[in-house]
Amino acid sequence: MTNIDATSRDVGTHIREWRQRRRMTQLDLALEAEISARHLSFLETGKAQPSRDMVLNLCDHLDVPLRERNALLLAAGFAPVFPQRPLDDPAVKHAREAIDLILKGHEPYPALAIDRYWTMVSANRALPPLLEGVAPHLLAPPVNVLRLSLHPAGLAPRIANLAEWRAHIFERLRHQIGVTGDGKLAALLEELKAYPAGASRTPPAPDRYGGFVVPLQLRMPDGLLSFFSTTTVLGTPVDVTLSELAIESFFPADDATAEAVRAMSSVRD
Repeated sequence: MTNIDATSRDVGTHIREWRQRRRMTQLDLALEAEISARHLSFLETGKAQPSRDMVLNLCDHLDVPLRERNALLLAAGFAPVFPQRPLDDPAVKHAREAIDLILKGHEPYPALAIDRYWTMVSANRALPPLLEGVAPHLLAPPVNVLRLSLHPAGLAPRIANLAEWRAHIFERLRHQIGVTGDGKLAALLEELKAYPAGASRTPPAPDRYGGFVVPLQLRMPDGLLSFFSTTTVLGTPVDVTLSELAIESFFPADDATAEAVRAMSSVRD
């Protein structure tokens, strides 16, 4: 899949590709959008041009991400609707403060904020101690957390269940590519797949965690730490940057990890 390029294809092509990506027939989409299948066919073939409201209506029913909604609007000859502000913009100050508050509140357990491309935006104080021994070039901004995790000079040599964790990461990334159609993410997946696969040094996770999580098992000098993660996103964002942010929060998957992390925190404080 490739990034949507508003300058190279007409809006009808974009609509058809998003419809197909969502595995919807023309009739399915037409019924959802409350238009005739004939009119939708005309839009996809270029026999009719959509209004600005029609583009946004179809995007709503196709669950098109905000970045790509702007691209469809451009392809249809309209100005983008959704702003894309940097995180240091005063307009998103309170959202950034909320993210930092969530990260700090999750201590002593690690948490980090990432953007659409898995670039680390921010992290709490519990994360750096887990990254000791990682090659400096992987920690130089911008830090890609998937590369950091799976690169042989990154955390990979210390991940006890590397093959299992690697498969989990690939599945998440494939799902994200399916949702966004983003070629940059597809290129990242191909890069990660070229890294050594490694082998798990522990039994498959379902035998240990009831089959409800895939843990990250990280070997540390004092023993094995096991975490499971949750993902939090901002509700109802209308800014491209904010819509693409996610917070990855890691929780101890066993009592030994919880105790070890609390001990690490007391030493740090």
